[in-house]
Amino acid sequence: MTETELPVALVTGSAGFIGMHVCERLIADGYRVVGLDSLNDYYSVALKQARHDRLARHNAFSAEIGKIEDPGRLMRLFEENRPSLVVHLAAQAGVRYSIEQPRSYLEANLQGGFELLEAARAHPPAHMLFASTSSVYGANTEMPYRETAKADTQMSFYAATKKAGEAMAHSYAHLYDLPITMFRFFTVYGPWGRPDMALFKFTRAILEDTPIDIYNHGDMKRDFTYIDDLVEGIRRLADAIPARPGPEGPREGDSLSAVAPFRVVNIGNGAPVPLMEFVEAIEAALGRTAIKRFLDMQPGDVPATWADTRLIGELTGYAPSTPVALGVTRFVEWYRDYHGV
Repeated sequence: MTETELPVALVTGSAGFIGMHVCERLIADGYRVVGLDSLNDYYSVALKQARHDRLARHNAFSAEIGKIEDPGRLMRLFEENRPSLVVHLAAQAGVRYSIEQPRSYLEANLQGGFELLEAARAHPPAHMLFASTSSVYGANTEMPYRETAKADTQMSFYAATKKAGEAMAHSYAHLYDLPITMFRFFTVYGPWGRPDMALFKFTRAILEDTPIDIYNHGDMKRDFTYIDDLVEGIRRLADAIPARPGPEGPREGDSLSAVAPFRVVNIGNGAPVPLMEFVEAIEAALGRTAIKRFLDMQPGDVPATWADTRLIGELTGYAPSTPVALGVTRFVEWYRDYHGV
């Protein structure tokens, strides 16, 4: 089968941390992948380009450089490629940056989401997976977070735009019968990770003998999810296409909409890890002790996250399980190799 005969997957945010890994998996599974990324300078453009260069080694990958919010860009890509699968990962990320530069979130996350939905309405894929975040659970204190729980108390503008994206996608799923799965991911980490994430920042600081900032004086927990586990979850969800429920409605515990082929699914490790335990894993992998600077909680942040992973298990038979110590070690190995340290 030639590249032109392969099923097509469109991945937005293809030069991103998660996007690169998803593209590699889809190529390995027999897709021709069209990747869209703006290569913006929110963090190192060189790192993003290196990810795209890695993907470019595959004949089944092609890249489009540009913003998802540019009018008509996604419409053209859908029309030219007619993807059967869409994985929408492109977004302006980061809780703290959304306080400094909220307009970039409006443009990428809301306007970009609208352009995507309009393109999908005109050229419907068999399934569209749309990235959300655990941050939408906001001020919820009942844990583990369940997809069916109310999530109306977002603590940052980033989280608010992602929750708005969920609402926008649901309306299109209902109006135009578009099968859409929103996946809420939890603190993803691993090789090729983002420099603005704690693991990357902590590793760099420890190697440079500079202090690491530990917020809420270390009294925090995160449901750290290793990148390979997230990608496996996304890949399996791609085959779990939601359909409108029958007259009996969704089954108990399922987040499937009562009026649309639309579902929300957590992808997390299902086991929150104390922040200080995470730091200890980095120290062990590096063989060095961190200089720690304990600070108050950052605006917009939450003290804990914890995913209820029963739904993804019921839908796909899969449960993420990579231990933090192993995942951190793999990241450190990649970091040392990539940076030559």
